[in-house]
Amino acid sequence: DVHVHFREPGFSYKETIGTGSMAAAHGGFTTVFTMPNLNPPPCDYASLKQQLDIIEKDAVIKVVPFGAITENQKGRGMLSKMDEMADYVAGFSDDGVGVQADFTMEDAMVKVASLGKIISAHCEDESLNTIPYTGTTSASESVQAARDIELSAKTGCKYHICHVSAKETLDAVRKGKARGINVTCETGPHYIAFNSNTIKHEGNFRMNPPIKSPEDQKAILEAIKDGTIDMIATDHAPHSLEEKSRGFDKSSFGVVGLETSFAVSYTELVKKNVISFERLVELMSVNPRKRFGLSGGYIENGEIADICIVDTETTWKVNPEEFLTKGRSTPFEGMNLTGKVIATFVDGKLVYQDEQER
Repeated sequence: DVHVHFREPGFSYKETIGTGSMAAAHGGFTTVFTMPNLNPPPCDYASLKQQLDIIEKDAVIKVVPFGAITENQKGRGMLSKMDEMADYVAGFSDDGVGVQADFTMEDAMVKVASLGKIISAHCEDESLNTIPYTGTTSASESVQAARDIELSAKTGCKYHICHVSAKETLDAVRKGKARGINVTCETGPHYIAFNSNTIKHEGNFRMNPPIKSPEDQKAILEAIKDGTIDMIATDHAPHSLEEKSRGFDKSSFGVVGLETSFAVSYTELVKKNVISFERLVELMSVNPRKRFGLSGGYIENGEIADICIVDTETTWKVNPEEFLTKGRSTPFEGMNLTGKVIATFVDGKLVYQDEQER
């Protein structure tokens, strides 16, 4: 999963590296990339090392951080000290905010390209967010994505778009790929499963970018089928119960997703004949590893034994009290899903096993 928030250091009341990595193992993930909206955000080696030390001590799976693009992960101002972090990070991101100025993003791309890394961008032009509490509008997301795709073409920087939710963004990605620009993108299970007509107006459905129209949902499914969308990522974003109990308009942005991602994706995409099971494996395992330069992802002699075993027949009801994450806010609460993770192995070591299989 190339997009999770494990909240440590700084916000361990929401999640820790330990609880987040256990939730990931429960969900069948062997590797995750953590976003930099932490305290302190990883803007240089010293701040990054705080996170690396916790990962080494507490993680039960492979956890790789993103470094921040800008100083203090503000989406504006000076760039972070990327040289110091490049050898230790999956890439660079300011996820949670978009990089606002064109020249800042261009400078960042020039630097990241020189380091041979990738930018993973939260696209949000704040000047185009017309209603403050609802999060990123379609224009806010797609205009910044289109800008960045052009900057990627100009600089040669590898560019990845986080949590695509809007049809217009997918149109920009499709055109960029047709021109040979080095761009990829992800979407999340909640954008696959819901649209603005099927959500409940409560904290469990508040995330950024928000779930959009039926037309956007249809475009996402088409883009998964035709390859415009390269991968599925959860944007696992736990908060405290109090932070998610303020209603739809005032709860903190973000929902948990690691422990439901496979089942939601299997139920909504494979069971409904949108894509094959093999294509789902590409979206959740093969493509993320290829794009971010990780080895593994194949079950072959000599390959790394990072494996999850799934039961594609079992149907189960989502009960957040059974989660291993500290977060309990999920839009899938009470849903019946097909597909269950039975066991997860990292480097050949069993890190999770379903109780009924022991």
